[in-house]
Amino acid sequence: MRATYDALLLIDLQEDYFVDDELERCRDDVLDTCSELARAAHRAGVPVLEVRTEHEPDRSTWTLTMLEDDQGVVVRGTPGAARAEGLDPGPADLLIKTRDSAFFGTDLVERLRRLGVHRLVLTGVSTESCIAATARDAFAHDLAVVLVSDGTASVSWEEHDHTLEMLKTQHRQDVLTAREVAAQWGSDRD
Repeated sequence: MRATYDALLLIDLQEDYFVDDELERCRDDVLDTCSELARAAHRAGVPVLEVRTEHEPDRSTWTLTMLEDDQGVVVRGTPGAARAEGLDPGPADLLIKTRDSAFFGTDLVERLRRLGVHRLVLTGVSTESCIAATARDAFAHDLAVVLVSDGTASVSWEEHDHTLEMLKTQHRQDVLTAREVAAQWGSDRD
């Protein structure tokens, strides 16, 4: 029996999201941090969910901006929709989404309730979009959130820092490093 009621979400760690110069620059660090945190989660019995965005080639799931730009991103079956090379989450449940929030149009809340999860540990890209949207929706579902400062990234570090501070202030969500989260899980073990 696991001592903690956490779940680790690895959000949008996919090839297309690392095309941006800044995200490419920090890619290895973020992927290494997320992989190590996933290993710590497995040791502590914390469930790991790999959350990926996948859009249909027929454009039926494309966002308004994708349609306006006439450019698809993370289109199912393309190399860009694949797990980012270098991420090693170990055994992880897969959740497919089509919008920023991992809750929108998915069965995430039901999965979390079945697992008895009360707190989400969020990692991935991008801090100001998919991480923030998922964090806000977790708050709406009465779930506590930990935002992993070194396991999340953005195209702008100013935006990254601003978003983490806003979520910390507005929703009282914790901002911790991966090492701090792993230490909590280590202290939770029986």
